[in-house]
Amino acid sequence: MGKPVDPKSIPPGPDGGAELVNLKDALEERYLAYALSTIMGRALPDARDGLKPVHRRILYGMQILRLDPGTAFKKCAKIVGDVMGSFHPHGDQAIYDALVRLAQDFSSRYPLIDGQGNFGNIDGDAPAAYRYTEARMTDIAALLLEGIDEDAIDFRENYSGDQKEPVVLPAAFPNMLANGAQGIAVGMATSIPPHNLAELCDAAHYLVTHPNANSDQLFSFVQGPDFPTGGVIVDDSETIKEAYRTGRGSFRVRARWEKEDAGRGTWVAVVTEIPYMVQKSRLIEKLAELLNDKKLPLVADIRDESAEDVRIVIEPRARTVEPEIMMATLFKLSELETRFSMNMNVLVDGKVPRVVSLSDALKQWLDHRRQVLQRRSRDRLKDIEHRLEVLAGMLIVFLNLDEVIRIIREEDEPKEALMARFALSEVQANYILDTRLRSLRKLEEMQLKSEHDELMKEKADIEDLLGDEKRQWKVIQLQIRDIRKKYGPETKIGKRRTTFAEAHETVDVDIVSEALIEREPITVVVSEKGWVRALKGHQADVSTLQFKGDDALHTSFLAETISKILVLATNGRVHTIDASKLPGGRGFGEPIRILTEIEEGADVAAVFPYQAGAKMLVASSGGNGFIVPQDEMIGTTRKGKGLINVSGSEKASVIVPADGDHVAVIGENRKLVVFPLEQVPEMARGKGVRLQKYKDGGIADAKVFAIADGLTWQDSAGRTFTVARPELNEWIGNRADAGRLPPKGFPKNNRFW
Repeated sequence: MGKPVDPKSIPPGPDGGAELVNLKDALEERYLAYALSTIMGRALPDARDGLKPVHRRILYGMQILRLDPGTAFKKCAKIVGDVMGSFHPHGDQAIYDALVRLAQDFSSRYPLIDGQGNFGNIDGDAPAAYRYTEARMTDIAALLLEGIDEDAIDFRENYSGDQKEPVVLPAAFPNMLANGAQGIAVGMATSIPPHNLAELCDAAHYLVTHPNANSDQLFSFVQGPDFPTGGVIVDDSETIKEAYRTGRGSFRVRARWEKEDAGRGTWVAVVTEIPYMVQKSRLIEKLAELLNDKKLPLVADIRDESAEDVRIVIEPRARTVEPEIMMATLFKLSELETRFSMNMNVLVDGKVPRVVSLSDALKQWLDHRRQVLQRRSRDRLKDIEHRLEVLAGMLIVFLNLDEVIRIIREEDEPKEALMARFALSEVQANYILDTRLRSLRKLEEMQLKSEHDELMKEKADIEDLLGDEKRQWKVIQLQIRDIRKKYGPETKIGKRRTTFAEAHETVDVDIVSEALIEREPITVVVSEKGWVRALKGHQADVSTLQFKGDDALHTSFLAETISKILVLATNGRVHTIDASKLPGGRGFGEPIRILTEIEEGADVAAVFPYQAGAKMLVASSGGNGFIVPQDEMIGTTRKGKGLINVSGSEKASVIVPADGDHVAVIGENRKLVVFPLEQVPEMARGKGVRLQKYKDGGIADAKVFAIADGLTWQDSAGRTFTVARPELNEWIGNRADAGRLPPKGFPKNNRFW
């Protein structure tokens, strides 16, 4: 530790002084500020309008540019530039990417922007640069902004303080649930799937009349997500209900496909819709890779015949192949089936991040709509009162037109004179003075009175509305009904695209593969340097085999061509190899490294055949270990699967069958300990527990055996020795004991075989 800092030694700052700040406190304060900025100003949507700040600023910027539906398009470069310069002080590419997503009909269920030009495609191709594309708002975006000039929402200063921007949009459209949202903040994230607007309107309508309705009741209206790319959800209703009840869950989405007759008794499977957010080009690439790697034994060919619509053609290997089984293998191995996670983490009231249920999310929107209705009504009431005041003054002008003209012509201060002569307000006097003489000539008393009466009637109606909560909700229901009628299921955009189905039993791809592999006996031979080969038939004697250079036999075992071979690497990972892919026995074989992706610096620790239901004792060189089922070791990737955690110079060194009730462990220090197997935990992966205590060195070998049969081992000559149960008492102890020297005759290499 250095010497403490003397405050007097710190040079003075610009204000002539210096302040000592605790680094920990300073970092905590600044990181918290950054986290809050990310959560509220970037990543999480507002529950009321379903928009993040960048999307809200884009739409408001487009309204300022008068890019309403039906108007002429403008360059996206103009939109991005104005939004960046006035409201969003971030990179132009970030703004353009957000704009593009709002315009893509395969990304947004109800696009908010109408784009002209290349806005990318479902293949994953990037859009054209913003100098080439043009945009304007859609009708739905106009609904989000409806009433923004009628004091419907609050405004705040922009980042430079020279303009105002909306805190939230009026949102006459349930955008958060209809279009969904994705975002990653600091310490939290959001993922909301899109939904069908007609179903949301029905649920909202029901919620107005039944304010205490829960998510389970609303589930009768909202069936589940409705993705822009369609697809089929194969979750059961209870799973979907639970997701909407808690705000967290996931949905299994499958591609939509159909069997198509290809003539002469042949057929093909045609995929017409793919899961949401899956790039078609990447999907085709993955399917081709699986086909080349011979992991799709039932598939002969895959073609992409897509034009504007998706059309992926999959040819079976034979006409006798069952279509459902073939597609099940594709669902399991590719992105033709994906899981879309739901985490409805939103800013409640625009301030507090919280995970909400379906009913909470709709209530947030409905409460916001009521506030918007009240604020717009009050703004209209203010305009009416202003107009009534003006009309009262105009009636006075009509009745005293000559006197008004005289005052304007002769008085030096006509405004004050008018106010004094006719008891006018300043507003009335200003309006009279600003009115053209031509307009005064056209004034008619009946017209003024008629307008006055209509405004008084409207004023009374608005006042009644503001004082009647039930009537406010009825108005909101009418608004919801109008939206549903405009974008209902009978319209092209409103028709449900994602359907629901039951998931058939998952087909085991391994069984399918095994069915196409001829079942034959083989003998697997592994050399000390990690070369492997498969000899035809079961050969008990492999002593005559030739090996490369100074290599020699390490182990051999009997298997079949449909077997799986497990390889434990010294880094603690276990790899799975199909026996059918092993090289033949005519040569020296191939290195195991070629068949798997064992990390650099790791070696092969053990090779053994997979047996369903069997259990193994695995241990590291440091003496830690546990029991693991072989079923937990099977992996599907070449990189293998983590099994035992090792650190530093430790290595995975021992793995033996766990058949018996006691464990015998011998260390490199030639100390032996025996203890009950029940003291060793069963785990799928981890570090395990200490099996034997060492001062120096580590574990040499281990064996699981039945104590009643005694402990056996083989010497270098192949002879078998057995120590009976009564003679083992001095070695029997507990796990983590140091042990003692083994019985006489125990091999000097400290191995049980």
